Amino acid sequence: MANDNFILTQEGKEKLEEELHYLETEKRAEIGERIKVAREFGDISENSEYDDAKNEQGMMEARIAEITRILSEATVVSAPKRSTKVNIGSTVTVDMGGRERVFTIVGGAEANTAEGKISNESPVGAALLGHKKGDDIEATGPTGRVIKMQILKIEH
Repeated sequence: MANDNFILTQEGKEKLEEELHYLETEKRAEIGERIKVAREFGDISENSEYDDAKNEQGMMEARIAEITRILSEATVVSAPKRSTKVNIGSTVTVDMGGRERVFTIVGGAEANTAEGKISNESPVGAALLGHKKGDDIEATGPTGRVIKMQILKIEH
């Protein structure tokens, strides 16, 4: 990631810790077993099972290193319980051109658009921060298109 200032919600931190535990225990053992079995097939210079297992091991070790770095450098934030403004950790319901959308504002390390979690650094996330219910906001998307929104509800 280009940004070294990781921001996580408590939930995001816990998810990363769970993933790290799984990778370091179960997944590492599983891949080690695959490599052992693949070695038994004979010549490893022409052994696709061995190559695949070694590649997967490399990607898993890179992910473990990435998660470890994020957790060691991250700032864990919690949304204020009584704030009337959008903060990191807030779940915001907005009206975007007649369509109601719900976003949870999170740090970049835990953003996942499929789950409705958008980064505080994204155009929409950055535009929403600090605003309150009823505010009309404009954000410029990555393609240059202007996105108009109105905040309908904020939950912490």
